This record gives sequence, C-alpha cells and structure tokens, in this order.
Amino acid sequence: MTRDHSRFNFVQRLFHWIMAVCILAMLFIGVGMVSTVMPKYVPLLATHKTLGIAILALALIRLAVRLRYGAPPLPEDLPAPMRLGAHLSHYALYGLMIAMPLVGWAMMSAGGYPVVLYGGIHLPPLLAQSDALHALLWNAHFYLAFAFFALVLLHIAAALFHGLIRRDGVIESMAPLPVHDEPAAPK
Repeated sequence: MTRDHSRFNFVQRLFHWIMAVCILAMLFIGVGMVSTVMPKYVPLLATHKTLGIAILALALIRLAVRLRYGAPPLPEDLPAPMRLGAHLSHYALYGLMIAMPLVGWAMMSAGGYPVVLYGGIHLPPLLAQSDALHALLWNAHFYLAFAFFALVLLHIAAALFHGLIRRDGVIESMAPLPVHDEPAAPK
C-alpha cells in the first residue's frame, strides 16, 4: 500500500478531528466556567480539567505522529508570506495545545487545588502553593485562551480560504474522507 502524499495519513486526520471537537468544547466550557458561580461550575471545572489533560496527551501523541510522518507539501504557488503564516500558525497551535493544559495544571497546583480527573485520578502538583504564582498563572491561562481562540478562528478562516477561494487541495489534505471533484462516470 502506498502513501498518498497529497493528504495527511488516517491517524493524523483522526487526531485532528478528535482534537478539533475537544478544543472547541474546551473553549466553550471555559467561557461557561468564568461566566457562572452557579452550582454547574463544579461539573464544568471537572470536565475542563479532564478534557485539558486529554488534549495534552493527544497533542503530544499528535506531535510525535506529525514528526514521524510529516505533512503534505503546501501548494507550489502559495505566496511566501502565506507559506510562512501557515508554518508559524501550526507551531503556535501545537504550542498552545501543549502549553494551555500545563499552565492550567500549574495554576491549580499553585492555588493549592487538587487536580482530580474523572475516575478519581489525582495528578501530582506541578508547583508548590503560591498565591502570587497562582494569580500570575490564572492571568496567563485566561489571556492565552483568548489567543488560542483567535488562532483557532484564523485556522478555520484559512481552511475556508483554501477550500472556497483558492481551491488548492489544502483543505482536502485534512478532510476526514477523500473529496472528489469529478462527477461520477455515467453507467
């Protein structure tokens, strides 16, 4: 079986779409958490912690798979600034997929709060308790979340630009299923 170099492999596409759902859910859960003091805060926080650690694990696996198998080449006619933007935005996405959960975990540790995941799994603290560090990390997590959300929107906009305007095959490289533009042959 030969590899189609115009598309990411199945595992890469699977991780992309699973993580896309997880990250979008995480962003909305985070907004829900900071906008409520209602009893639903506690289950939102538990979900946020568990999903954050799941995203961290998936991001590390995804990064290893990406390093192992690479990515399809960008279109030859893609202007240099767009090519640079694509590379830098992917570095930033991977960086934030890893940094956000670690900053959240460190923030909880510095606040003296246990990090308990679903199933009663307790994660060890990353830092000693420190109110000043907790406040700093809370602010970092908060503002990085906005940067992450903006980057996700940029990523979606770029995908739509490639798929609807340029029609250059970039969006098809990550499509869950093969996309065929040719009409079916008559029978």
